[in-house]
Amino acid sequence: MRNLPTLRQLRFLVAVVERRHFSAAAGDCLVSQSTLSAAIQELEDLLGVRLLERSKRKVIPTAIGLALAERAKNLLRGAEELVEAAEAARDPLSGALQLGVIPTIGPFLAPRIMPILREKFPELKIFLREEQSAPLLARLKSGQIDAAIFALPYPCDEMETAEFASDRFHVVCPPGHRLAGLAKVPPQEMAGEDLLLLEDGHCLREHALAACALEGARRNAGFRGTSLHTLVQMAANGLGVTLVPEMALASGILRGLDLASIPLAEEASARKIALVWRPSSGRKVLFRQLAGVLKADFAAAAA
Repeated sequence: MRNLPTLRQLRFLVAVVERRHFSAAAGDCLVSQSTLSAAIQELEDLLGVRLLERSKRKVIPTAIGLALAERAKNLLRGAEELVEAAEAARDPLSGALQLGVIPTIGPFLAPRIMPILREKFPELKIFLREEQSAPLLARLKSGQIDAAIFALPYPCDEMETAEFASDRFHVVCPPGHRLAGLAKVPPQEMAGEDLLLLEDGHCLREHALAACALEGARRNAGFRGTSLHTLVQMAANGLGVTLVPEMALASGILRGLDLASIPLAEEASARKIALVWRPSSGRKVLFRQLAGVLKADFAAAAA
């Protein structure tokens, strides 16, 4: 009978190919560098091909190494889904759940929902991973996480989604600003403002521009912050105005700052918050129940 690679060896190969660094890959896999290196060498001996070009400073995958790493991802994903299916058959509402969340949602949503989810799903152990949308979606596709909380619109058509909240944008500015006295801010009023936005890579940047119909006016976005907390601090120092989702305001992001918040006039000026998962996942029952619990909580809070 032919000897086959182990899932452990394949996981190590994928980690090295993705990180291009043995030490970093070993850290991701929670093993020593020598353990990882030995497993890769065993895999090369087993397959009879060289998978990696090694030097003291870097690791370069060979052509066959790249091709096999891509196939290994599919095998690992299939193994994860096999375990998920077994867990779902035993008890779909128990076990570990790797849940991703983007940085413009995580700090504001997690303190609110985690106690609720612990109460509703006492046998479920939820582990949160915070990351920007693109790498988070990549982790979801590869099976490294089970589900993720995204702000929509975002291009994740291959995934199944369940929206559970609408997060309206508010204009945040100093109390003496011309917009501060308005009950609601018409989006067209934002065109002439120095609009403070997050740096590229944050989907909230695109959502904020779309909310104000400013897709073609990015020259106004002269400042770029790394977080919403940075943006409100910049606004408090008179560097411009910014757009903050209602979720962040409700969590007290403006506490201690001399700033006003005014909702945008357009009701449609909101991002949608959704739970997203792979169509092939064996835990769909759990995900739909999670989304339902979250939707009910947000509906009750808005009532």
